[in-house]
Amino acid sequence: MYSSAFGSAQPIYDRLVRERGDVPAEVRRTAEQLQEEVRRAMQFDFRRPWPGAGFPSSSGI
Repeated sequence: MYSSAFGSAQPIYDRLVRERGDVPAEVRRTAEQLQEEVRRAMQFDFRRPWPGAGFPSSSGI
């Protein structure tokens, strides 16, 4: 952990986490969730229309 002439920064960080929550961890979780949503959104197939999009079915009916 970071140390200086004033001592370790760990107690300050611990106090901030107690007061404000672990913001870096929350940001990391949110970013991971967003990455997963984008990954799923990008898994589309242009060859198949979306359900209910009004395109004719592949059976020709």
